[in-house]
Amino acid sequence: MACTSCSTSDGGAPKGCKNNGTCGTDSCNKLTVFDWLSNMSLSNGEAPFDCVEIRFKNGRKEFYRNTEKLTLSMGDIVATEASPGHDIGIVTLTGELVKIQMKKKGVNHTSKDIFKIYRKASQRDIDVWSAARDKEEPLKVRARELAIQQKLEMKISDIEFQGDGSKATFYYTANDRIDFRLLIKEFAREFSARIEMKQVGLRQEAARLGGIGSCGRELCCSTWLTDFRSVNTSAARYQQLSLNPQKLAGQCGKLKCCLNYELDTYMDALKDFPDFDTKLSTELGDAICQKQDIFKGLMWFAYTNNFANWHVLKIEQVREIIAENKEKRKVASLEDFALEVVVEPQKDFNNAMGQESLTRFDQPKRKKKSNKKRKRENVIVANGNSAPNGNAVNKNPNANPNKNNNPNPNKNPNNPNRNPNNKIVPNQNKPVTENKPVDNKIIPNKNNETKE
Repeated sequence: MACTSCSTSDGGAPKGCKNNGTCGTDSCNKLTVFDWLSNMSLSNGEAPFDCVEIRFKNGRKEFYRNTEKLTLSMGDIVATEASPGHDIGIVTLTGELVKIQMKKKGVNHTSKDIFKIYRKASQRDIDVWSAARDKEEPLKVRARELAIQQKLEMKISDIEFQGDGSKATFYYTANDRIDFRLLIKEFAREFSARIEMKQVGLRQEAARLGGIGSCGRELCCSTWLTDFRSVNTSAARYQQLSLNPQKLAGQCGKLKCCLNYELDTYMDALKDFPDFDTKLSTELGDAICQKQDIFKGLMWFAYTNNFANWHVLKIEQVREIIAENKEKRKVASLEDFALEVVVEPQKDFNNAMGQESLTRFDQPKRKKKSNKKRKRENVIVANGNSAPNGNAVNKNPNANPNKNNNPNPNKNPNNPNRNPNNKIVPNQNKPVTENKPVDNKIIPNKNNETKE
């Protein structure tokens, strides 16, 4: 639920109304109540209920009396009575449903202590109210600085200005009692307003600030939860949860309120189970319970002399053994009552088509060629002796001097020690002569061989 001012701006970024759940359209506030009696008309001659529920900052709601007989509907901004001055709030509930809410919260609708509604807020009232709300965040930072200067062990979590800006309420948390008389004087001198200090608990602080829980949803205390019941670690034990403080603690640092949601269901299921401390007597020795499965109705037992082996029993079988032990008779062993643990076959999800392979679209790798070095002798047919340095001398006068005499075109003429595979072969210091390839074989000319 979001109002039109919470839509996205240019570029896709959320614009936001910056009211933190207190927008004027009443569609993104906290602790909302659906008026399911709004479409029902009153009987003839019955006057409508004269009390109205009005919400202020961060879900704070109060009941006011409509003495002026104003026509009010959900979402109207009204000016209400305050001490001193007046306050600005938003109507959240009207009609007969307000009477049910007042009865639920223990408020007497006939009491004379209920404040009244002055009028519907004018544009000037809304401007003053908006200006006061804009000052809250920078003043909270300054208030924390002043509290640190006073060396007070307290945390100022929120500030709420009255609608006319004449009064500021500071909400803080502290472990011990705090003497903040000097701090109030400093606040009044700094902010030029009437100061009121209210201490709240850690859960109330989290409810006012809001946030996202570990489940991924908004905090229950800031959306619909109003009563904070005590939560202890026994709720986690009954539900067989791990006693890890990091997992059991909420944003407020206390145990999560949701530990109590399913506790009654677990307690009803545990009524059919024998006591966890039950000891079974057998001829092989005593056995104690190690684990329970509430959903399947199973219990795991192990002998006191062998805690490594656990035996699974149904709760009916455990009651049968307990009945035998009450008659001072021991059963033979737990193996006679234990269930056979069936090992489920592991499911093989291998796909014969190979579609799960991440490299199925890659090009197949080519096989590497063998790295065997081929040695070749270059024989040059000549009538004279070879050069003293081992290089052949071309005696053919008809040979073209500009023609490359290298028989291998892939071979670098500047480096005669490279083979066709572009690898360096050490020089064997052998005389090189011209050869004539015949049927891919090298036949040296022995007739013109030089004799020494």
